[in-house]
Amino acid sequence: MLRSVFQFSQSRIVWLAVALGAYFFIPFLGSVHLFDWDEINFAESAREMIVTGDYFRVRVDFQPFWEKPPFFFWLQALSMKLFGVNEFGARFPNGFFGIITLITIFFIGKREKDQRFGVIWMLLYLGSFLPHLYFKSAIIDPVFNYFIFVAVYFLYQALQGGSKQDGRKYALLSGFSIGLAMLTKGPVGLLLLLLTFFSFWGLIKRFRRTGSIQQILLLALAAFVASFLWYGPETIQNGPWFLVEFIQYQIELFSQPVAGHEQPLYYHFVVVLIGCFPLSVIALPAFFKQYQDTSGFIIWCKLLFWVVMILFTIVTTKIVHYSSMAYLPLSFLAANTVYQAMEKGNHPPKWLGWVLAFIGGVFALLLTAFPILGINKEVLMDRIADPNAVGALQVNVPWGGWEWIIGLIFLALVIYGSVLWKRNQAYRSITVLCLATAFTMQAFTAVVVPKIEAHSQGEAIAFYEELRGRDVYVRTLGFKSYAPFFYFRQSPNQSEKRRDKNWLLTGPIDKPAYFVTKVSKVKNYEKYTELQELYRSGGFVFYKRDVPQ
Repeated sequence: MLRSVFQFSQSRIVWLAVALGAYFFIPFLGSVHLFDWDEINFAESAREMIVTGDYFRVRVDFQPFWEKPPFFFWLQALSMKLFGVNEFGARFPNGFFGIITLITIFFIGKREKDQRFGVIWMLLYLGSFLPHLYFKSAIIDPVFNYFIFVAVYFLYQALQGGSKQDGRKYALLSGFSIGLAMLTKGPVGLLLLLLTFFSFWGLIKRFRRTGSIQQILLLALAAFVASFLWYGPETIQNGPWFLVEFIQYQIELFSQPVAGHEQPLYYHFVVVLIGCFPLSVIALPAFFKQYQDTSGFIIWCKLLFWVVMILFTIVTTKIVHYSSMAYLPLSFLAANTVYQAMEKGNHPPKWLGWVLAFIGGVFALLLTAFPILGINKEVLMDRIADPNAVGALQVNVPWGGWEWIIGLIFLALVIYGSVLWKRNQAYRSITVLCLATAFTMQAFTAVVVPKIEAHSQGEAIAFYEELRGRDVYVRTLGFKSYAPFFYFRQSPNQSEKRRDKNWLLTGPIDKPAYFVTKVSKVKNYEKYTELQELYRSGGFVFYKRDVPQ
C-alpha cells in the first residue's frame, strides 16, 4: 500500500494528507465535554474575548490571565464564531493545524530526502498516540510546537551556506515563525530556538563562525515585528505587567511543582517513549552509534529533541504535554530509521520488533481493560477507598458490552506489525502499526472516551449546563475547576461577586447561589446551615443557598 502511494504526484499526496487529516482529526471533536483544567481554561479565555469584545487582553473568570499570550485564543474565538461556543469550536483549531502539520512535514521530508521520506514521516506522525491525540484536543501545544519546529527548520536552512538571498529569506521566515510561537505560548518559544542554535554552534561548529550578522538581525527583526503585534500594544496600553507576571510564573514552574505536578526526573522520557508509540520505538536506533546519521537536518532534530527533554526534565513542574515539542524532531528520526532500512539497506536491530510488540501490547491491554472495568465497575468499587472515585464509578453509564473488542483488534494488529518489522519489512510494518493506531484512536475517542468522561466530570458539567441562562451564582467549593465558567456561561457581573466565597455562603446574597463540592470535602461545609444539599452524584455533592428572608 505504502509503495503505491510513493508513486503519487506531489499534488495527490497533498490532497491525501488533507483527506487523512480531515478524516482522523475533525470528526467527533464535539462528542465529549472539554476536560479540566487546560481544555476548559483555554476555551473559556476565547469565550470571554467574544463576550467582552476585547481580543487583546486574555482573561479567565474575567480577570487578567498572564500565563499565556492570545494567539491560540484568537484562533479559538474565530472558530467559535464559525461553529459556536462549544467543544467543536474549541478543538477545531488543533484539528486544522493537524492537517497543516502533515502537509508541512511532507514538504520538509521531500526537500531533505525525497518524496518517499515525506510520506513515511507523515504516516508516522499521523499514526502515533500522543501526536494524534493532541490534534483532537483544545490545548495550545500543537500550534506552539508547529511554529517552533518550522522556525528551527528555517534557521537550519538559513545557515546552510546557500545564496545570500536564501539566507536572508530563511532568517526572516525563522524569525517570523518564532514570533508567532511567542504569541502562542510566550518567550519560552524563543528560548527553545536559542538553546538549539547555541547547542549547534557549540557542539557541532565548536564556536566557529555560523551565519552572518545580517541574518541574526533579520531573524531578530522578524521575531520582534511578529510578537509586537500583541506585546507592543499590550505594554503601551497596560504597562509591562504581562511580562513581569509571566516571568514570575515561569520561575515558579521551574523552581517548584505547581498544582501538585511533581514527578520523577525520568518522567518525560517515559511519557515520550510510551506515549509516542510507534514512532518513539522506531526512532531508538538513531541514538545508537552504529545506526547514527548526522547529515543535514538530522543533527538539528537530535539537538532540538535533547534541548526539550533536558530543559523540561530540569523544570520542577512536570506536565505531560510539556515535552510535546520533542515529538516532531523524534518523528523525523523515526522516519529516517525506516528510510535507511528500506532504501539504504541499513536494517535496524530485530530486537526493535520485540519492543514494538511489548509497548504496543501494553497499550492494547489498557484499551481492552478500560471498557471491561467500566462494564464490571462493581469489582473496582469494592477495592477503592477514595469516596470520590467510588462516587464517579456509581454513575450509570450505558456500555454496549463490546467496546473491549477495539483493544483486542489493536493487539492483533500490533503483533502482526511487529512480526513484519522482524522480517525486515519496514514499510508494511509501519503501515500496519500507524493505521492501526490511527483507527484505534478514532474508535476509542468516539466510543469509549465519552463514557470515561461521564464518570469523571460529566455529572458536574450537566449541573452547570442545567443552570445556564438562570440569574444565579455558581461556584465550586474545596477544589479548583474552570468548568463552571464555560459551561454555565458565566457573565462578568456574576464573576465579580462569585469570587467572594464567604459572602456567597453567609452574606446577604441577592439571588440564589449554587455550589459543587466533592464527597470527600462535605464535612468542611456542614457548619453552613443555610446550604441545602440537592443531591449527590458522580463523586460530587450539589448545594443550593436561597436568598435570605
